[in-house]
Amino acid sequence: MPNATNFLFQFLRHPAQTGAVLPSSGYLAEAMVEWLDLGSARSVLEYGPGTGPFTPHIVKRLRKDCRFLAIERNPSLADEFKARMPNVPLVLDSVENVRAICDAADIESVDCIVCGLPWASFPDDLQKRLLDAMMTVLRSGGQFVTFAYLHGLPLPAGRRFAERLPHYFSEVRRSSTVWMNVPPALVYRCRR
Repeated sequence: MPNATNFLFQFLRHPAQTGAVLPSSGYLAEAMVEWLDLGSARSVLEYGPGTGPFTPHIVKRLRKDCRFLAIERNPSLADEFKARMPNVPLVLDSVENVRAICDAADIESVDCIVCGLPWASFPDDLQKRLLDAMMTVLRSGGQFVTFAYLHGLPLPAGRRFAERLPHYFSEVRRSSTVWMNVPPALVYRCRR
């Protein structure tokens, strides 16, 4: 079980980077992965796994030969992630550097990206840079899932992110609300 105290502390220290006061629920984790074709994926990335609430839900659906890599930039959350899941490859870096990270891991392109980044707290230029970087690794037809808290949807950055998705993806859908999460959220399900 993730350490909620550490997560809250990281939120207080880096609110725009952490984005939430508690780790995501198992209900949100299931909503994140249920649409993905993880069983046929050859390579999968997890952006911003934090303490890892989504990771077990991803890993249990992967083929034995699938390449999986998590990318976290917060050292404290990365340490907790590694302590909880020592056998899961984790890179301490920004997803803005995803092309170099994949090159170093000998991953040409990825089939799925599961993302826990707090998009509604990011300024416009950072949203664009991260999405542009993602397009250098996500294959044509590849899947991308991320979530948004309901209270963040009407915020300027939340609206901007939702409006930006169709410019990057041929298919963009929203899940129903996951009420059993603090705060309630929905999932964006996108296909390149």
